[in-house]
This record gives sequence, structure tokens and C-alpha cells, in this order.
Amino acid sequence: MPAIGQFSISEFAKFTRTTRDTLLHYDRIGLLSPVSRGENNYRYYFGGQLAVVNVIRTLQQLGMTLDSIKDMMDHRTPELTDKVLECQIEKIDKRIEDWNRARKLLLTLRRSIHSVLNIDEDAITIQYLTPEAIVLGEINDFSGGRNDYDALLSFYQATSKKYPAMDMNYPVWAIFSKDRVKQRDWVWPDRYYFFNPDGPDKRPAALYAIGYTRGGYGQSGKLYDALIKYIDNNGFEICGDAYEEYPLNELCVISGNDYLIRIMITVREKPVVT
Repeated sequence: MPAIGQFSISEFAKFTRTTRDTLLHYDRIGLLSPVSRGENNYRYYFGGQLAVVNVIRTLQQLGMTLDSIKDMMDHRTPELTDKVLECQIEKIDKRIEDWNRARKLLLTLRRSIHSVLNIDEDAITIQYLTPEAIVLGEINDFSGGRNDYDALLSFYQATSKKYPAMDMNYPVWAIFSKDRVKQRDWVWPDRYYFFNPDGPDKRPAALYAIGYTRGGYGQSGKLYDALIKYIDNNGFEICGDAYEEYPLNELCVISGNDYLIRIMITVREKPVVT
């Protein structure tokens, strides 16, 4: 019979949410042994060992090997145990930071998809949009034969240097200035940007003429023409930048010629002529 306060191996496995085989393995390697054995050679554990098993399982889940855990237990002192726990806490904190960054990215991507799931792709609308946190690049340099890929690489390099802790995994979109749009020059963007909940910049709150089209990257010329015509015919005028985005892109569309392109041109009502 077990002493008062002791548990059979089956009971102990149940209380520690582990298995009998796991406890037998711990015993074989000398990591955690029963406090006593009955006449029938049954293993018995006591309540104080519950916390030890929980710590072992937690450290395993954090990536420590059983050999490392056994080494800690074989040489345990308050100072050594504290050092090991501190190291694991630091790993947890880093994982929390990484998971939070990943969560923000996935939420932003889902939000982009949801923003167009029920839209009328043929409609052009005027909407007031609230500010959005973005990471805004410097004005692109196309001198000396540089192209849009050179500019995009520079955007990544400059932004990473300016904001070394910033998550750069977000999709990058294009900005065309008011003058470029009016000149119908929308081949290479003036700037690049991406949405990021922690972004230090803002896409401004404003009225936007918003339209959609299907196509690949850069196949947006006809939509710009349609937007400019709509703006002029409905009592508005262009007063700011145009934002070109691809809310449905290679992440969720198979064909590279069937991405959903969204263009948002900053507008205002035309002044009343008296």
C-alpha cells in the first residue's frame, strides 16, 4: 500500500497530464524517480513531484532537451535554476514578440482581402477615408538609367536602415503624385509604401475617388483614365496623391493577370465659380 499522500504511477500520470510511459522513461534516465516502491514493485510518487514534472514538460516545450534538463536537476542550486529559468523567459518574450508581429501581418492581410470581397468592381465611388498607419518611402530616384526595381530595392534598404525594428514583410504599394496623374504618367511610382499598424506615417484622411480593375502589376492605365474622367464629370478635382494597391494579389489569386487593382486618388469638390 502507498503511504499517505503518495500516488500510483497511473494516478500520477493523470494528475500531471502526462503518460505512464513518459514517467517510466524519466525514471530510466534518472530524471525523475518514484519516491518508493511497494511490495509488488509498483512505483509511487508524492505530491511534491507534481511541480517537478510540470517544469520538465514546460522546459521540453520550450526546446530544452531531456539531457539538458537532467544536467540542471543533477547540479541544481538556486542560482543555476534561476539562470536557466531566466534564459527560458527571455526565449518566451522573444517568441511573444515574434508571434505578435506575425499576428499583425496576418490581420493586415486579411483586412485587405475583406475590404474587397463584396465590392462592385465596375463602380467608381467617392469616399471619405480615415487615416491609415503606413511606412512611407522617400521619393524614388530614376536617374542614371535606374528603373522601378532599383527604386524598390532602395526603398527596402533605406526603410530597413531607418527603422531597423520594423517588420518589412508587408506588401508594398505605389504612390503617384497629383502632377504625375494629371500628366497621365503612371508607369514608375513617385514613392513606395506599405500598411503597418506600427507605421510612423499616415495615409491622410481625405476624400478619394476609388476604382478597381483586374490585371497584373502596372496594368492600371485604363483605370486611371476612367477615374480622371469620373472625377472631372462629377464636380471634383484631383488635389493630392494617388495610391495604387493590389488587395488581391499572388497571395490569393492564381493568375498573374487577374489580380484586383485598387486605385485611390485624393480629390476635393471643385470650387463654385460665381
